[in-house]
Amino acid sequence: MQSAIAVIGFCAAALTAAGCAETVHEMKSSSAAAPAAKAMPTPAQGYTIHVMAPHKFEDGSVHGPYHHYCKPISPEVLQCLLFESMDANALLTDIEYFVAKSVSRAHVPLETWNKYYHDHEVEIATGRVQVLDMPDAQAKEVAAIAAKTDGIIFHLWPDGAKAPNGEVGHPQSVGHKHRTE
Repeated sequence: MQSAIAVIGFCAAALTAAGCAETVHEMKSSSAAAPAAKAMPTPAQGYTIHVMAPHKFEDGSVHGPYHHYCKPISPEVLQCLLFESMDANALLTDIEYFVAKSVSRAHVPLETWNKYYHDHEVEIATGRVQVLDMPDAQAKEVAAIAAKTDGIIFHLWPDGAKAPNGEVGHPQSVGHKHRTE
Protein backbone atom coordinates (compact mmCIF):
# COMPACT_ATOMS: atom_id res chain seq x y z
CA MET A 1 0.00 0.00 0.00
CA GLN A 2 2.82 2.42 0.86
CA SER A 3 4.43 1.83 -2.54
CA ALA A 4 1.16 2.74 -4.29
CA ILE A 5 0.97 5.93 -2.23
CA ALA A 6 4.57 6.68 -3.15
CA VAL A 7 3.78 6.32 -6.85
CA ILE A 8 0.81 8.65 -6.53
CA GLY A 9 2.97 11.18 -4.68
CA PHE A 10 5.74 10.82 -7.24
CA CYS A 11 3.37 11.24 -10.15
CA ALA A 12 1.76 14.29 -8.57
CA ALA A 13 5.14 15.88 -7.88
CA ALA A 14 6.80 14.98 -11.16
CA LEU A 15 3.76 15.53 -13.39
CA THR A 16 5.41 13.53 -16.14
CA ALA A 17 3.81 10.55 -17.77
CA ALA A 18 7.22 9.08 -18.57
CA GLY A 19 8.33 9.31 -14.94
CA CYS A 20 5.09 7.76 -13.69
CA ALA A 21 5.20 4.99 -16.28
CA GLU A 22 8.83 4.23 -15.40
CA THR A 23 8.06 4.09 -11.67
CA VAL A 24 5.03 1.87 -12.18
CA HIS A 25 7.16 -0.43 -14.37
CA GLU A 26 9.81 -0.58 -11.63
CA MET A 27 7.13 -1.42 -9.04
CA LYS A 28 5.77 -4.22 -11.23
CA SER A 29 9.26 -5.61 -11.73
CA SER A 30 10.11 -5.56 -8.02
CA SER A 31 6.75 -6.98 -6.98
CA ALA A 32 7.13 -9.81 -9.49
CA ALA A 33 10.16 -10.97 -7.56
CA ALA A 34 8.26 -10.86 -4.25
CA PRO A 35 6.22 -13.87 -3.16
CA ALA A 36 2.89 -13.90 -4.94
CA ALA A 37 0.10 -12.64 -2.71
CA LYS A 38 -3.40 -13.93 -3.25
CA ALA A 39 -4.88 -11.57 -5.84
CA MET A 40 -8.24 -10.19 -4.83
CA PRO A 41 -10.65 -9.10 -7.55
CA THR A 42 -10.94 -5.34 -8.01
CA PRO A 43 -13.63 -3.22 -9.65
CA ALA A 44 -11.15 -2.47 -12.46
CA GLN A 45 -11.01 -6.11 -13.55
CA GLY A 46 -13.32 -7.69 -16.08
CA TYR A 47 -13.73 -5.00 -18.73
CA THR A 48 -13.36 -7.58 -21.48
CA ILE A 49 -16.27 -6.89 -23.82
CA HIS A 50 -14.80 -4.67 -26.57
CA VAL A 51 -17.29 -2.63 -28.58
CA MET A 52 -16.53 0.12 -31.08
CA ALA A 53 -19.03 2.83 -32.11
CA PRO A 54 -19.09 6.54 -33.02
CA HIS A 55 -20.96 9.17 -31.00
CA LYS A 56 -22.97 12.21 -32.03
CA PHE A 57 -22.26 15.28 -29.91
CA GLU A 58 -24.70 17.99 -28.84
CA ASP A 59 -23.51 20.22 -31.73
CA GLY A 60 -24.37 17.49 -34.26
CA SER A 61 -20.76 16.53 -34.99
CA VAL A 62 -19.80 12.86 -35.07
CA HIS A 63 -16.67 11.72 -33.21
CA GLY A 64 -14.92 8.42 -32.81
CA PRO A 65 -15.28 5.59 -33.16
CA TYR A 66 -14.79 5.10 -29.43
CA HIS A 67 -13.47 1.87 -27.98
CA HIS A 68 -15.82 0.70 -25.24
CA TYR A 69 -14.43 -1.82 -22.74
CA CYS A 70 -17.42 -3.17 -20.86
CA LYS A 71 -18.37 -5.56 -18.10
CA PRO A 72 -21.67 -6.66 -16.64
CA ILE A 73 -22.07 -5.56 -13.02
CA SER A 74 -25.62 -6.81 -12.47
CA PRO A 75 -28.38 -8.44 -14.54
CA GLU A 76 -29.68 -4.92 -15.32
CA VAL A 77 -26.45 -2.93 -15.85
CA LEU A 78 -23.38 -3.18 -18.04
CA GLN A 79 -20.82 -0.41 -17.61
CA CYS A 80 -18.18 0.68 -20.09
CA LEU A 81 -14.94 2.64 -20.05
CA LEU A 82 -14.52 4.55 -23.32
CA PHE A 83 -11.29 5.48 -25.06
CA GLU A 84 -10.57 7.23 -28.37
CA SER A 85 -7.96 4.63 -29.29
CA MET A 86 -6.54 1.28 -28.22
CA ASP A 87 -3.21 2.83 -27.24
CA ALA A 88 -2.06 1.49 -23.86
CA ASN A 89 -1.96 5.06 -22.51
CA ALA A 90 -5.18 6.30 -24.11
CA LEU A 91 -7.20 8.72 -22.02
CA LEU A 92 -10.44 7.54 -20.45
CA THR A 93 -12.76 10.08 -22.11
CA ASP A 94 -16.24 8.73 -21.40
CA ILE A 95 -18.25 6.31 -19.31
CA GLU A 96 -21.35 4.61 -20.68
CA TYR A 97 -23.98 2.63 -18.84
CA PHE A 98 -26.11 0.04 -20.61
CA VAL A 99 -29.29 -0.15 -18.52
CA ALA A 100 -32.00 -2.77 -19.05
CA LYS A 101 -34.97 -1.13 -20.79
CA SER A 102 -37.24 -2.50 -18.07
CA VAL A 103 -35.30 -0.36 -15.56
CA SER A 104 -34.51 2.82 -17.53
CA ARG A 105 -37.97 3.18 -19.05
CA ALA A 106 -39.70 2.59 -15.73
CA HIS A 107 -37.52 5.02 -13.75
CA VAL A 108 -36.38 7.75 -16.16
CA PRO A 109 -38.93 10.37 -17.29
CA LEU A 110 -39.46 10.42 -21.07
CA GLU A 111 -38.10 13.99 -21.44
CA THR A 112 -34.91 13.01 -19.60
CA TRP A 113 -34.63 9.77 -21.57
CA ASN A 114 -34.91 11.62 -24.90
CA LYS A 115 -32.22 14.10 -23.85
CA TYR A 116 -29.64 11.70 -22.38
CA TYR A 117 -30.44 8.09 -23.30
CA HIS A 118 -30.46 6.13 -26.54
CA ASP A 119 -31.90 2.76 -27.54
CA HIS A 120 -29.13 0.25 -28.24
CA GLU A 121 -31.43 -1.79 -30.50
CA VAL A 122 -31.79 1.27 -32.76
CA GLU A 123 -28.04 2.00 -32.58
CA ILE A 124 -27.06 -1.59 -33.43
CA ALA A 125 -29.49 -1.61 -36.36
CA THR A 126 -27.57 1.29 -37.96
CA GLY A 127 -24.60 -1.04 -38.55
CA ARG A 128 -22.20 1.39 -36.85
CA VAL A 129 -21.60 -0.80 -33.79
CA GLN A 130 -18.93 -3.49 -33.85
CA VAL A 131 -18.39 -6.10 -31.14
CA LEU A 132 -14.70 -6.99 -31.37
CA ASP A 133 -12.24 -9.57 -30.05
CA MET A 134 -14.60 -12.57 -30.09
CA PRO A 135 -16.02 -15.04 -32.61
CA ASP A 136 -18.90 -13.75 -34.77
CA ALA A 137 -21.50 -16.00 -33.13
CA GLN A 138 -20.55 -14.73 -29.67
CA ALA A 139 -20.47 -11.11 -30.94
CA LYS A 140 -24.03 -11.51 -32.25
CA GLU A 141 -25.10 -12.88 -28.87
CA VAL A 142 -23.55 -9.89 -27.08
CA ALA A 143 -25.24 -7.49 -29.53
CA ALA A 144 -28.59 -9.21 -28.93
CA ILE A 145 -28.20 -8.71 -25.16
CA ALA A 146 -27.11 -5.07 -25.66
CA ALA A 147 -30.16 -4.46 -27.86
CA LYS A 148 -32.31 -4.99 -24.75
CA THR A 149 -30.69 -1.97 -23.08
CA ASP A 150 -30.71 1.80 -23.24
CA GLY A 151 -27.43 3.70 -23.06
CA ILE A 152 -26.37 6.90 -21.34
CA ILE A 153 -22.93 8.39 -22.03
CA PHE A 154 -20.99 10.78 -19.79
CA HIS A 155 -18.28 12.56 -21.83
CA LEU A 156 -15.63 13.74 -19.36
CA TRP A 157 -12.62 14.87 -21.38
CA PRO A 158 -13.24 17.43 -24.16
CA ASP A 159 -11.81 16.35 -27.52
CA GLY A 160 -8.36 17.83 -28.10
CA ALA A 161 -8.24 19.48 -24.65
CA LYS A 162 -5.11 19.32 -22.50
CA ALA A 163 -7.24 18.87 -19.37
CA PRO A 164 -10.87 18.31 -18.41
CA ASN A 165 -12.76 21.55 -17.81
CA GLY A 166 -15.41 20.19 -15.44
CA GLU A 167 -18.16 20.04 -18.04
CA VAL A 168 -19.88 16.73 -18.64
CA GLY A 169 -21.37 16.15 -22.08
CA HIS A 170 -23.94 13.57 -23.07
CA PRO A 171 -23.27 12.42 -26.63
CA GLN A 172 -25.81 10.20 -28.33
CA SER A 173 -25.66 7.27 -30.68
CA VAL A 174 -25.48 8.45 -34.28
CA GLY A 175 -28.88 6.86 -35.00
CA HIS A 176 -30.62 8.23 -31.88
CA LYS A 177 -34.40 8.50 -32.16
CA HIS A 178 -36.65 10.17 -29.61
CA ARG A 179 -39.28 8.02 -27.99
CA THR A 180 -42.90 9.19 -27.91
CA GLU A 181 -44.47 6.59 -25.62
